[in-house]
Formats: sequence, C-alpha cells, structure tokens
Amino acid sequence: MSVRQGLLSVLSLGPNYGYQLRSEFERRTGGTWPLNIGQVYTTLDRLERDGLVRRGASTDEVQVLYEITAAGRDAAHTWLTRPVIREGATRDELAIKLALAVTIPGLDITALIQTQRSATLGALQDLTRLKRTDDRGDLAWELVLESMIFQLEAESRWLDHVEGRLTRIRDGRDPDPGDAAHPRPAERPASESTEAAR
Repeated sequence: MSVRQGLLSVLSLGPNYGYQLRSEFERRTGGTWPLNIGQVYTTLDRLERDGLVRRGASTDEVQVLYEITAAGRDAAHTWLTRPVIREGATRDELAIKLALAVTIPGLDITALIQTQRSATLGALQDLTRLKRTDDRGDLAWELVLESMIFQLEAESRWLDHVEGRLTRIRDGRDPDPGDAAHPRPAERPASESTEAAR
C-alpha cells in the first residue's frame, strides 16, 4: 500500500487539511503507520497535480482544506475493492537472512532459529496481552492488531518448519536440494533435459 491510496481513502469521507488528514489516517489504521507531515503535503501536491484532489476553502486558522475529486473517488474505490496482489519474490528480511545463512558453512542455524523464535514469541505475547487489555473498542485498531498477531503466529510456524526440515536433512531423512546427488532441475545435464522434453 502507498500513502497515496490511504490518504485518498480518508479524503473520500470528507475534506481535511494536512494535519487533520494525518491524524485521521493514523487513527483509522490503529496508529501502526505514523506519517511524517512533510510526506502528507508532498503526497497531497502529487494528488492535486494528478487531478485526484483539489484545494477547497480555508479554515478560520487559514489551513487549506483538500477535497477529493470524482477521479480521486474512483481511484480510491478501485484500490479499496481490488485484491492485494503480492508480486515477485519475497523481500522478507527473515526469509532472506535464513536463505543466506543456510549457505554459509560453520554458522549455527539452529541457534539463529532459536534466537529468532524467542523474539517472535516475545512479540506475539506482547501483542496478545495488548489485545486482551485494550478496551478502546476501535475496530480498525483491532483488525490491524489481529493481523500482526496472525503474522507472528505464521512466522513461528515457519521457523518450526525450517528447523524440522534442517533436522531431517542433517539426519538423512530428507534429501538436501543442494546435494549433488539430488540436482535441482536447472542443474540437470543437458542430455537428461533433452530426454525429459521428448
């Protein structure tokens, strides 16, 4: 998601000036994505340039109100109603770190996984405690909080999977994809690939 679509979505509810728009965005996303006010005004300038918002009246304090245009309302609606498509390879830091770590001789991968699991479970306990004790009654905040909890639960399960897979490889119960005895498809000899293609 970009700040652009988030601000357009908030503006679809009514005109706002910059600071008010930042506060509304942060409130409606449970405070999980704090915005820099400079970023808000830069984004508003671009949205105005693209014909998605326009400057309206000023408040008594001479703050310019921005309002969404018909094209901006269409853009916000399109973004809100389309599915989120996760394109390309993952850039998740933990996945990349473990992918690199398993290729480095002498690195204690089990210790690395255990350290990460402790951090993941600690964060999960903190968020679960927060969910139990939070009495705001704010649905937006609860949904974001639950999303973070589910992500941490999935991360914990994935770490268990990685550790189990590495154990099976070490014990010889699972072939190592990098082992010469079990070449990856791209590493097959040319004659073998030609036979498979026939």
